[in-house]
Parts: sequence; structure tokens; C-alpha cells
Amino acid sequence: MNEADGRGVAAVLTDIEGTTSSISFVKEVLFPYARERMEDFIARHGAEESVRRQLDAVREAVGVPLEDHLEDAEVARVLCGWIDEDRKATPLKALQGMIWQEGYEQGDYRAHVYDDAVARLRRWHADGVPLFVYSSGSVQAQRLFFAHTTAGDLTPLFSGYFDTTTGPKQAPESYHAIANATARAPGQILFLSDVVGELDAARAAGMATCLVDRTATLTASDPHPVVHTFDAIPCP
Repeated sequence: MNEADGRGVAAVLTDIEGTTSSISFVKEVLFPYARERMEDFIARHGAEESVRRQLDAVREAVGVPLEDHLEDAEVARVLCGWIDEDRKATPLKALQGMIWQEGYEQGDYRAHVYDDAVARLRRWHADGVPLFVYSSGSVQAQRLFFAHTTAGDLTPLFSGYFDTTTGPKQAPESYHAIANATARAPGQILFLSDVVGELDAARAAGMATCLVDRTATLTASDPHPVVHTFDAIPCP
């Protein structure tokens, strides 16, 4: 067994959507919540520097020079279109995180986490295994998610969070950057995800990998071990 198969693994890096948590919560609760409130949120907070920076990034992404100006309402429509496309755009994820914060703080919903994931994450933490998150959602959104779950505040379990500012999730360089940021060799990190392309990239970077198939439709996904629940993850 080589490092990419799990030997020497001393830390866990996990995806969220479809891995620790239900895809339906994100797509049926969080995405519509942000979409319905995007224009109003921008109208109320558009003058704030943190929001304005993201709006300018949207304008740049669609090729509109800042001096030509794109009305905030038009930017909101662009962002809603990106939500419909499930685009992994950093300014969209940042603004969604801000909107979701309001929702969490108002008690409009609680984040879903599978019971088996909660139990295993707590066990790893108790055993001294460092836990990290890598998701396309912003770091802010990740922290909010795990701070307001149906199982309570899980943020004390995690040692760090990574998002697309680190790099695309299907690029090996992103996983090298994460390994460097955690001061660990890639082979010491086990990456969990429900997306084969992400696992391929992590494995190319030297990480151990495990495919979490919540649909229970797969029995193999060479070269990634397949589990249907966190209970079955073989290591660390």
C-alpha cells in the first residue's frame, strides 16, 4: 500500500456538498435563499467595501470596464444566472456567503450534516486528527455552515478551511497549495469527496483519496476506494 492508498495519512480534508452533507440542502434551501434575496441584499449593502469589491469582480468577469458602469440591478441578474448555472465563481460564492449569514443569524434554517459524518468527524477530532474543509463555497460560508448545523456548532472540530481562492477543485496545484498551507506532505492527507474529478486532482498531487457515494450506486471507482457512509472510511 502506498501513500496515496492511505499509508501515513495523518489529516483529513473533506468536501461538503454530497460528502458531509446532503446536496439537496444546498440546492433546495441555500441556493434559492440567496437567489431570492440577491437584488435586495445588493441594494442594501452595495456601498459597503466588502460587497463593492465582489460586484466589481463580477463586472470584470463579464467584460464590462468599471468606467462604463453596470447597474447593480444588472449585476444582481448576472449573479442569479450564475446561481442557476451552479457556476463556481469566487465573487458569487462570497456574496452568497454574506446572504446566508443573515439567514443563519435569523434562524431561517440549519445546515444539514449526515449523522455518520458528525460521529466520525468528532471521533477523528478526539483522536487528534486535524480536519480541514475544501469547498467551492467561500471560507465564510463554510464556517457559517458548520457553525449552524442540525447537530450544533461543529467549527471546533476543524483546523482550517479552503475555497476557490486557493485554486480550482479539479486542479492538482490546488491540493499542493493546501498541503503546503497545512505544513504536511500531500501523502499525509486523506481527501474525501463525491466528485471523481476532484479526487483525481488530489491523487495526482499525491494525496490519499476516498469517494463518498451517498447514492450507494457505486461499488468501485478505480483508483479511489468507495464508501457510502463515513463509518466505512478505512483511515486514518
